[in-house]
Amino acid sequence: MNKPKILYLEDDHDLGEITTDMLTRMHFSVQWVNNGIDGLKAVKNEKFDIIIADIMMPQLDGYSFLKEIRDRNDHTPLILISARVLTEDVLKGFSLGADDYMRKPFSIEELNARIHRILKRSFSEKHSANTISVGNYEYNHSTYQLTYQDKEVMLSPRSGEILYRLATNKDGFLPRKETLLELWGDDHFFNGRSLDVFISKLRKYLSEDPRISIINIRATGYRLIMS
Repeated sequence: MNKPKILYLEDDHDLGEITTDMLTRMHFSVQWVNNGIDGLKAVKNEKFDIIIADIMMPQLDGYSFLKEIRDRNDHTPLILISARVLTEDVLKGFSLGADDYMRKPFSIEELNARIHRILKRSFSEKHSANTISVGNYEYNHSTYQLTYQDKEVMLSPRSGEILYRLATNKDGFLPRKETLLELWGDDHFFNGRSLDVFISKLRKYLSEDPRISIINIRATGYRLIMS
């Protein structure tokens, strides 16, 4: 079986070396670079299963790296890692398309668990080749492509999973706690806020069809409404 391929961006040499060694021992194939520019070169030349990126890096920081690859329609699952702990820092990462956010210092066991959760979800989504209608939109869950007439948008894996659940769950209901536990691993405040960010982005993506709305069900979740 091929080892999952990780691109790891970290400018701290000691941390980068230790983390790369530990992930390699956990049977991952790791390419470690120490800045965002080299990270962009790596994703241009090779396909990775997951990316782990520090935010504070020279030449090109983690936020800018993330924005650049998402602008290129590269939706490889990505975990941001940072010592920055303010809510706005976390939400900025998710708004740019991060799939997870970990605070330094972190344990290698927790990082391993988060990597496996994302890879498991990504594998499941890739093998669920379903195209569904959402109002006047068509959404391909295997490619994360959302189409409206002649317009196409590539969703991030997490945005795509949330939309798929909204569109296929009974009565269009997305339970908040269950979604946080399954996609983020826990339901604490910061993850709840990031889920709100993804819902807001989906509202914008679906705004071409005025019949579609996503409403908040106080303290319990969201509902996709087709009027």
